[in-house]
Amino acid sequence: MDNAIMIGLTRQMTLRRDMDVIANNIANANTAGFKVESLLLENQPARTAEHADGPSELQYVTNWGMGRDFSQGALDFTGRQFDVAIEGEGFFAVDFNGTEQYTRDGRFRTDANGQLVAADGAPVLDADTRAPILLDPSATETLVVDGGVIMQDGQAVGRIGVFEVPNRSLMTKEGNGRYTVANADDPENQPQPAFDPVVRQGYVERSNVESITELTDMMSIMRTYQSVSKFLNDAEDLNKRAIERLGRVS
Repeated sequence: MDNAIMIGLTRQMTLRRDMDVIANNIANANTAGFKVESLLLENQPARTAEHADGPSELQYVTNWGMGRDFSQGALDFTGRQFDVAIEGEGFFAVDFNGTEQYTRDGRFRTDANGQLVAADGAPVLDADTRAPILLDPSATETLVVDGGVIMQDGQAVGRIGVFEVPNRSLMTKEGNGRYTVANADDPENQPQPAFDPVVRQGYVERSNVESITELTDMMSIMRTYQSVSKFLNDAEDLNKRAIERLGRVS
């Protein structure tokens, strides 16, 4: 295949992938704790097609990863006693089928067993024991104080875990606004309880997606895709005309 067409096709592929990422950002603009994502690209050298002259190597474009902006979203007041939000760094931890997952979504509740759980029923983990937090459903007052300590009728019953991830590049998205950490068994990679975290009771962290920015980027990608499509059509027409001329000459 023609070198120019190959380069154009690889660019179209990354543009389509970029469009998918932006569409996902926009779809999650109202998802609590969601962090905006962006496609990371790199040059990929490759040999050219057979030719008499010109460069011996071309540079194609390909995606090699996903970037995430972990900056904090705005905090919305809900007034619900089990809604909590982290102000600053860190992640909540939940136990999902025996695997620790990390999230900024603090829309918690209690289940039938009195455990503090996430919306899908995954137990929220204690900062000190890394075990589920058991609450007294008959308590008249439940407060979250001092960096996540849960007080029920004046007694401390647990501390909501806020964990810091040493290397966020090792975080893998699992859906529902959650992440796992690769090689978490390694002491250097294992998330550790945050020092003096700030946890706000009755608040939920918003997504940090800027919808206007995402829509602007989407329009820019559409225009670029159209430009690359026109380039490919022009290159194909040029090849056709060259073949027709060669046919007449021969």
